Amino acid sequence: MYFLGIDTSNYTTSVALIDENKNIVQQKKLLPVKDGELGLRQSDAVFHHTAQLHSLYTDLIKGINPADIKAVGVSTKPRPVEGSYMPCFSVGANTAKIISATLRVPLYEFSHQEGHIAAAIFSSKADELFEKDFIAFHVSGGTTEAVLAEPYDYGFKLDIIASTLDLNAGQAIDRVGLMLGFKFPCGKELEKHALSYDGELKVKKPTLKNENCCLSGIENICRDLYNNNSSKEYISAYCLKYIENTLGEMTDKLLDKYGKLPLLYVGGVMSNSIIRSSFEKKYNAYFAEPGFSADNAAGISYLTYRKANND
Repeated sequence: MYFLGIDTSNYTTSVALIDENKNIVQQKKLLPVKDGELGLRQSDAVFHHTAQLHSLYTDLIKGINPADIKAVGVSTKPRPVEGSYMPCFSVGANTAKIISATLRVPLYEFSHQEGHIAAAIFSSKADELFEKDFIAFHVSGGTTEAVLAEPYDYGFKLDIIASTLDLNAGQAIDRVGLMLGFKFPCGKELEKHALSYDGELKVKKPTLKNENCCLSGIENICRDLYNNNSSKEYISAYCLKYIENTLGEMTDKLLDKYGKLPLLYVGGVMSNSIIRSSFEKKYNAYFAEPGFSADNAAGISYLTYRKANND
């Protein structure tokens, strides 16, 4: 038996299948962004998801009997709250409804953020988090926030307890990366250059307002470094260290406020090996494996599996 997950987020089309033995396979593809641009308009994202989704799904189900798909799950909105909406998710939602109706199997709707968290829980083998409260950081190009996660109907109730007040961390990374001539999305290239730097690194103190952060300053700092002919390696290392310090201070403040709850980090920024290594040592935190950290449908398929087996 298989359980299908679909996610059409702002920058990735993805589909995944999980079987009754919890083996997951997935297909995903980034949406194309022109060189030098920082992202896509929602109308373009919808167009590209529509163009990509059918081929990914076709590749995913090669070799299996569609009749063995017992439930379909899909992310229909960014967050599990009323009013959360982004047009790109409509592509996945409509496709899921068609597949569900054709196969005459249940359809389950989740949020993109719940899928991120479930993928991290799956890949870190931390199913105990489905039974307790914890703090989850979702850090990407579209989101930089911490939520208090509570188990709810095989998904989660998520209350925002801290966030950025301006730029998202992924936006800051991409803006600095494009300034350095890297290709969007810039996270992997920035990390590669940062790992090549082994000199001294003194980073300015992060800007926080209570538990919330401000990240727009790092773009200006890195631009000044660039104009002063600092190396790409130094600027990359500086940018990532500043973001690491910012997230670390946010984490410390939240642990002081809410107690020593388990910590889980998800999103494309948190696949960065530099930040992950530091936080695993400091906080003994849970992280998704890289293939399950950036946008993907694996978490949606896992939530679908759990709900279908308990309905």
